[in-house]
Amino acid sequence: MIELLTYKPVLIGLHLGFAVLGIDGFVWLMGELLSSPGNKVRMKYASWIGISGFALSWLAGGYYYVVYYGTLVKPVIKSGLAPWAHAIVMEAKEHIFIFILPVAITAVLAALANDDIRAKLGAGKETIKLVGLVAALGLIIGAMGFIISAAARWGA
Repeated sequence: MIELLTYKPVLIGLHLGFAVLGIDGFVWLMGELLSSPGNKVRMKYASWIGISGFALSWLAGGYYYVVYYGTLVKPVIKSGLAPWAHAIVMEAKEHIFIFILPVAITAVLAALANDDIRAKLGAGKETIKLVGLVAALGLIIGAMGFIISAAARWGA
């Protein structure tokens, strides 16, 4: 297993694959919230898939970032044709990446709250928006990853 974790393309693939799983879980959860009434069992499955996907993506991406990105990729990007890809895109991605898991957990807690509680708080539409925001942030982070990867290829 340790040898597998030192193989850079595998780490990047795991990071991306788990992120897609997380996005899919939150899109599914949003669909369940939009259906009336939402199926609580399916909402729990979607929530676990979403949170687990983002958490595993966090771990794989974080490991890659600490072990490889700073020493191997960052210098290539900064000396290449698109140094802005690190200065702007990677910096933004790092910050979104750090807070997406806590926001995702908050969205899941709101989504799984009792329907009566959400209704009393007037938080039905806001919960759907928050769950959608988590999925959208996942997609935005994916686009940022594409830009960073392209910049690394342009610099090489």
